[in-house]
Amino acid sequence: MVCNLLQGKKGIIFGALNEKSIAWKVAEKAFEQGAEFVLSNAPAALRFGEINSLAKACNSRVIAADATNVGDLENVFSGAIETFGGKIDFVLHSIGMSPNVRKGVPYDDINYDYYHKTLDISALSFHKMLQIARKMDAINDWGSVVALTYVAAQRTLYGYNDMADAKAMIESIARSFGYIYGRDKKIRINTISQSPTMTTAGSGVKGFESLLDFTQRMSPLGNATAVECADYCITLFSDLTRKVTMQNLFHDGGFSSMGMSAEAMHQYDKSFKPCD
Repeated sequence: MVCNLLQGKKGIIFGALNEKSIAWKVAEKAFEQGAEFVLSNAPAALRFGEINSLAKACNSRVIAADATNVGDLENVFSGAIETFGGKIDFVLHSIGMSPNVRKGVPYDDINYDYYHKTLDISALSFHKMLQIARKMDAINDWGSVVALTYVAAQRTLYGYNDMADAKAMIESIARSFGYIYGRDKKIRINTISQSPTMTTAGSGVKGFESLLDFTQRMSPLGNATAVECADYCITLFSDLTRKVTMQNLFHDGGFSSMGMSAEAMHQYDKSFKPCD
């Protein structure tokens, strides 16, 4: 295994809540690979999560921020620059929440106030981070920004609701800002389309356990775990991927390229057989 891929690099990791979080696993892996970073999440998440124990383990500073609030985000970036005595090298956006999903509101009867909150928290927050970072010149040339997304941005998956719209938006933001930031500062911006993962947020999606089973049967390599996603993030933060930008990178065991697998077909056929 390659070691110290991120030696000397500084960053910000948004979204670590507890040990189930992909952002939590990314923080652990980044620390193992020699990085220093600031951790950030919403004040409510800091109260109910376990981020302080992660910060202690990784020798990291925690800065609370509502990701929809420009002033809070400015404070995170300026705090990181102050902490490290200069610019940072990577940012992870691992933030997503839908009040419509949490409250079981169906997509065809969507609550628009909730919808606006979904888009603001889950997608527009990414644009705000990038805009603030660029205005503050907070990221070193050839730095890397990664956001987590899901294949529901391209395909309809039952129960994913307005989060699918948010994921489509975040992927578009990565392309649009990727061109501007890449042209001006050689900073690369990508999204990782991860397998469904049993995080605290993911488990709130209706029928999530059935979805996990389905994608496991459909994917030739099986579902990608949170730890495996963290490994992938580390490669994108590293100098090994300096010419990868504006991409939506599927990290899903091959699910996104499948139509029907033998295992999934076998399970489907069983539903037509008479019960014993």
